[in-house]
Amino acid sequence: MRIYLYTTAGCHLCDLARAIVWPLLVKHDFRLLEIEIADDDDLISRYGVRIPVLASSMTARELNWPFTVSDIEAFFSDLASL
Repeated sequence: MRIYLYTTAGCHLCDLARAIVWPLLVKHDFRLLEIEIADDDDLISRYGVRIPVLASSMTARELNWPFTVSDIEAFFSDLASL
């Protein structure tokens, strides 16, 4: 399953999110696709004050910052059970 990380350049919170997400991707056999919101006005409107945001490619589920390893584990486990 593909997981999206909505992000933008120079976002230190996005760097923190990336660091805690990467090790969990392998465990759940998910792939991460980073989406740069600065390239799209609609994405800026939707995510500009919420990034980093994790989202599923298969559902409308999203996980907004701040999130922890436990939050990501629960998010990924829910997605894996679909």
